[in-house]
Amino acid sequence: MPAMNSDIIEILNDEQIRLCFPAIQALRPHLDLESALDQIPRQRAQGYRLFGVSMHNDLGEQQIPSIIGFRYGEFLAWGKIIYIDDLSTVETARGLGHASLLLDHVVHIARELCCQAVHLDSGYARQAAHRLYLNKGFVLSSHHFALAL
Repeated sequence: MPAMNSDIIEILNDEQIRLCFPAIQALRPHLDLESALDQIPRQRAQGYRLFGVSMHNDLGEQQIPSIIGFRYGEFLAWGKIIYIDDLSTVETARGLGHASLLLDHVVHIARELCCQAVHLDSGYARQAAHRLYLNKGFVLSSHHFALAL
């Protein structure tokens, strides 16, 4: 997918979710489109925000090859933060700078909200993502533990 004029847009409706679903599914392969169409509005009601890089191909069709989903929160441990739940780009659009652009956008929002930090978790094997985070100034500050129920 060649780089074209692009904008960052907030994903607010079902059509936009459909357009960005390949990027969502690249990170969350267990999720099907119908589940995403049900779940994203529920998460939005809890403060989740989803943004994407919107582009138009040579035929004028809109594409959203990269997404970032996050929420604002306040914690005793960290103060006011933005927590990034999801950052993903379809494989054919990786390396074009979309994730970097989206991270910068969320950092800008965090500064506007007077947050002390931006946090995220990342899987051990996601080395390309880790390079991006480290290059953006993120530090590896903790281990994340989970108990499946």
